[in-house]
Amino acid sequence: MARTRTATLLAGLVAGAVVALGLATPAQAAGEHYVSLGDSYASGVGAGSYTAESGGCKRSLNAFPQLWANTNAPASYRSVACSGAKTGDVVNNQLSALSATTTLVSVVIGGNDVGFANIMTTCALAGTNACLAAVTNAENLARTSLPGWLDNVYNGIKNRAPNADVVVLGYPTFYQLGTPICLGLSEQSRAKINSGINLANDIISAAAARHGFTFGDVRPRFIGHQLCSGDKWLHAVNFADIGVSYHPTANGQSGGYLPVFRSAATLAAKS
Repeated sequence: MARTRTATLLAGLVAGAVVALGLATPAQAAGEHYVSLGDSYASGVGAGSYTAESGGCKRSLNAFPQLWANTNAPASYRSVACSGAKTGDVVNNQLSALSATTTLVSVVIGGNDVGFANIMTTCALAGTNACLAAVTNAENLARTSLPGWLDNVYNGIKNRAPNADVVVLGYPTFYQLGTPICLGLSEQSRAKINSGINLANDIISAAAARHGFTFGDVRPRFIGHQLCSGDKWLHAVNFADIGVSYHPTANGQSGGYLPVFRSAATLAAKS
């Protein structure tokens, strides 16, 4: 939802000068009241530098919402994103952070509802056939139930923050396929996992569109930086710190999620 802003001639001249100098301008300037909702991809699990106040939610100073706030200096910023969150957790525990004064919301949610973590554990430990079956079961659940669960979240956001621009972000596909040497899962398993993530993104994007929200697709940004690539922005299985497995690194947050959110937030404000 675009908010009407008056612009003086002086402001226009200053903006023109900034563009001419090639300097960055804050996307929504200092008037934004921004709230970040969602799961571990929004809180920044895997990116390190977790805040003490966030406890087990593991909100990182390197997560894209914090990075955006650092650059844009909004009037207020709060992240209530939490590791392990499902759609019901957002509805019950996170929406209270929103109000009629909220002007910008980001949300990443849905992966835990269809069992991302359990799927990846099965695929890593139980072999190809079990992996394919686990992803197929998750796809069936996503088709039948995820749209309604997302509608609950998005309706709640609209009710609590009726004046906000809302950006819904999806998930990166995990694997670069066709690489000659890639240890671990079979190519068949990797392709099936990517297919399941693509389905989840399609469902999330469609739900966002139903509610008039802007969808930020992070998959193109992660091309060339997936697992099995030479410059990965995702953690592989890490048995020493299992929780970070398949989550974006700090580079994945800054190079993958942040530019997509920045562009989507700008688009949402103009729509």
